Amino acid sequence: MSILWEKSETWRWLVRRTKESKPFFVTFATICGVVPGIIGYAVMQLTNSRNPELEARLRNNPRPETVMMGKANRERLAEYLGELQRKEDTNDRYVAALRGETLTRKPYVRIQPIPKPSNTGAEKEQKAQKEQK
Repeated sequence: MSILWEKSETWRWLVRRTKESKPFFVTFATICGVVPGIIGYAVMQLTNSRNPELEARLRNNPRPETVMMGKANRERLAEYLGELQRKEDTNDRYVAALRGETLTRKPYVRIQPIPKPSNTGAEKEQKAQKEQK
């Protein structure tokens, strides 16, 4: 990377010009910041589909995982809004999230830890190898 600023005459010229001339610095900074932003915005506008037929088709034929996630999100939102309506204390939800735990829908057994990934297949193979020896 040092080749860029040690041996490149163009880089040295650029650094020298930005140190000497404030208008050049502002122009160069504008070109480096605004031009890529304009190009990015143009690309996003060109690739964004506002086709109502496509949107309607995607909404009529959703993928199964999309339907499942929508259902789960609706259930969680309904549970949370119900707790807010009943004015329940929901601080334990945040405490559980900080501990990496999830909440259940059972009223008095709400916090349950996330199960640890088990290597039962690997453990069985190791036991079988030990028994063979």
